Amino acid sequence: MRNRAVWFEREAMARREELVVGLDLGTTKICAVVGEVTPEGIDIVGVGTYPSVGLRGGVVVNIDQTVQAIRKAVDEAELMAGCEISAVYAGVAGTHVQSLNSHGVIAVKSREVTQSDIDRVLDAARTVAMPFDRQVLHVLPQQYIVDDQEGIQNPMGMAGVRLEAKVHIITGMVAAIQNIIKCCERAGLQVLDVVLESLASSESVLDADERHLGVALVDIGGGTSDVAVFVDNAIRHSCVVGLGGNHITSDISVGLRTSMEEAEKIKKQFGCALVEWVNPQDVIEVGSVGGQKSRQLNRTILTQIVEARVEEILKIVEWELVRSGYAESLHGGVVLTGGVALLQGIRELAERVLDLPVRIGIPYRFGGLGDVVKNPIYATATGLLLYGSRQGIRRPVQEHGAFSLKKIVTALKRWMRELW
Repeated sequence: MRNRAVWFEREAMARREELVVGLDLGTTKICAVVGEVTPEGIDIVGVGTYPSVGLRGGVVVNIDQTVQAIRKAVDEAELMAGCEISAVYAGVAGTHVQSLNSHGVIAVKSREVTQSDIDRVLDAARTVAMPFDRQVLHVLPQQYIVDDQEGIQNPMGMAGVRLEAKVHIITGMVAAIQNIIKCCERAGLQVLDVVLESLASSESVLDADERHLGVALVDIGGGTSDVAVFVDNAIRHSCVVGLGGNHITSDISVGLRTSMEEAEKIKKQFGCALVEWVNPQDVIEVGSVGGQKSRQLNRTILTQIVEARVEEILKIVEWELVRSGYAESLHGGVVLTGGVALLQGIRELAERVLDLPVRIGIPYRFGGLGDVVKNPIYATATGLLLYGSRQGIRRPVQEHGAFSLKKIVTALKRWMRELW
């Protein structure tokens, strides 16, 4: 009996080590997703979301409100998963994120490429002049070159005397990143890594063929639109555009003279990105501000407002694709994801503006509660799970029981602070 109890305890510990948590800190929502790593992939075991009111354009503007939203989302995910979350992989976005391509060269010491040589050439590639207020988020290898032999994905064990690496470097403002980490820590969470949101989204919605042929991922969220270009299985260009779904909502609010809350409801219920898709006879009811009576307006007016802003966002994306130099190499087309990808007619409008095949990217490679996250709004959070599952450290959660008393005490302290 005692041996069986020890076996169950070991199994529980093993299961805890195979759980990973992704935290998407968006402008409109905070989303926490808990996944269990299995031999077949990742099973979703918990999901929690809460409206985000402390972030704007991916940047923290109110720490207390952000901390509270993180706690609410994490509590919901804990309740569903039956575990206590103590560490996460956090997503970062915002127009402060920048990227560049770099190149490093070293001499191979032992005439055979080792892991030490790969680490040294990546360090050489990341040695670029950078302002003191910026930090490196990712150094992503594009290809290796061994003695003029190009296109090598993994040079380990190859013979040669000269090793080169072409890499894509992603940087962000130190203050913006530290504020995100600070909010997570004040919510009682350890940040295992900070990941660019478009990079995370690409993990969950792109397939290998698209990455090889050439594809652009466009993640249109509430405050920003993230763009990432992949060609020959490597990221070639990334950027963040400071426009998103909240700008569409703001346009509706101004154009229809209604509140932001009412404009958001109208956008979700009646929004369409193509005027020709709307029946000219359709009428919608719009709530007024200041206690005035609701009004009835033609739905075409709403659609004209939405189409104009979405077309503007897509034209900026088109300009970024041209600026990247890979616009002619996107044989896999464009993948749209993020909350705005749910907008009726946006795929057809994107094909018209970008002159490329477009599909809506939905997370699909998950078991367990995978059906819950089959929605573009979960692209970043589920991508963070895939990113985290490839890292060596996976101890972000603990089963309820051992720390349940601590959890109760923490909840009581939080309740007392909110009360007073």
